[in-house]
Amino acid sequence: MIEFICETLLLLPFLFLTYLVLEAVEASAGGALGRFLERARSVGPAAGALAGAIPQCGVSAAAASFYAGGAITVGTLLAVFLSTSDELVPVLISERVPLALLAKIVGLKCVCAIAVGFTVNGVLSFMRHIRREVSVHELCEHSRCGCHKHNGILVPALIHTLEIFAFIVVISGAIELCMHYLGEESLLRLRLTAPLFGEAMAGALGLVPNCAVSVASAKLYLAGAMSPGALMASSFTSSGVGLLVLFRTNRNLRENLAILASVYVIGVILGVLTGNFIG
Repeated sequence: MIEFICETLLLLPFLFLTYLVLEAVEASAGGALGRFLERARSVGPAAGALAGAIPQCGVSAAAASFYAGGAITVGTLLAVFLSTSDELVPVLISERVPLALLAKIVGLKCVCAIAVGFTVNGVLSFMRHIRREVSVHELCEHSRCGCHKHNGILVPALIHTLEIFAFIVVISGAIELCMHYLGEESLLRLRLTAPLFGEAMAGALGLVPNCAVSVASAKLYLAGAMSPGALMASSFTSSGVGLLVLFRTNRNLRENLAILASVYVIGVILGVLTGNFIG
């Protein structure tokens, strides 16, 4: 539980910086910062995938908030989610797995995430999907935090940070307790070594917004209880607390469900396709 608290506290700087940027963009009313974010949309999936590869789920949480505020595209958001591996890489490093294996996992995740991100953005652009403008007011209305009553950007950013942080602590804490009492033994009954079925089940496990799943996946794979494809599927769908923050900050439920389904389906397919490369 102490480890869970420490890892959750690491989210605070990511969240605060995220809302500070969003408040600054909103305050600038289309100023230099807003124009920079607009130009950055064209390379968003590549930047998002590389940022998501950092072994810290705070990046996915920040990306979800940026998306809810209209600062990044859905392709960039998916790229971040797919490249995020939560605690998988640190656990594998602690177990002293070959560097070649780590490079394959991270490399495959980044390449696939970039490809998916640009493809999604291209398809939506072709369909003339309407882009949302950056708007922190939508976040305020959704959370009813009342931060719009304050002047400046520091206090509203801090209020948003604490509101989202409290939400994450409550939900993730409940999941942490469930994972603690269920234990890794319960996951052995999911047949995570079976072709296709194993990837499908591992992909569903990866959606659980808790690092305990990533830790368990790494250990099960090293023990031979999870296939390489299932490991990759779990890693592709494991976006840390990103999806949790998305459902809390983005008021469009249908859109959130579509993103959730996309992460799962794409993650499972990519797990099946890339499993042979790390086996």
